[in-house]
Amino acid sequence: MFEDSLLDGRIKTKRGRSAVISFALQILIICTLVVVPLFVTQELPKAELMTMLVAPAPPQPPPPPAAPAKVVKVVKVETDLDNGKLKTPTKIPDKIVKIVEDTPPPVTAVGGVVGGVPGGVPGGVPNGIIGGIVSPAPPPPPPPPPAIIRVSSGVEAGMLIRKINPVYPPLARQARVQGTVTLEAMISKDGSIEGLKIVNGHPMLAGSAVDAVKQWKYRPYLLNGQPVEVQTEVVVIYSLGVA
Repeated sequence: MFEDSLLDGRIKTKRGRSAVISFALQILIICTLVVVPLFVTQELPKAELMTMLVAPAPPQPPPPPAAPAKVVKVVKVETDLDNGKLKTPTKIPDKIVKIVEDTPPPVTAVGGVVGGVPGGVPGGVPNGIIGGIVSPAPPPPPPPPPAIIRVSSGVEAGMLIRKINPVYPPLARQARVQGTVTLEAMISKDGSIEGLKIVNGHPMLAGSAVDAVKQWKYRPYLLNGQPVEVQTEVVVIYSLGVA
């Protein structure tokens, strides 16, 4: 019996300890569930937060008041015309108004004509227009053409009617000299060469080029139907392959 009572006391002690431990664990769990949310806060969604902070749109302004309708008053004017034709009077008027025209002023213009108007010109016509002109003024004459114009060498080459080929200088041929000579030419109104100026070229070839070009002849260059003097460039080519 003593052993049974001793075992029963031990069992009761173990049960008491288990109950205390279980109760302590439950209190700890409850405290954890209560305290943890106080330190860990949930972040609000940004989209919903911005929606809450944005002010609502202002209301639409009321439409402007409609303008009052314009009242057009139709005034009927009585005339003696009906579709462009004179109406037949229905009765004789009590008083007939006589229309008196103003007397025209006398003609005081010097050189005017009978029946003219004041301010006319001498030699006008009866019942003319004030300030009228007897006949239109003639057009101004065309401006005179320039004394000398410059034409490209290509255009002037097409107007060449007589060409004298230059003679190859013997000394230049023996020295094997070849190339081009450029001349500044002045062509008269009749197409002949009036003056030549050497622009560039070998001295051994320039004299021969001048002697040949001054004998050339061109068609007259016309400007507005009138011949004019022309200034252009002439290029003479010297090549040993040409006799």
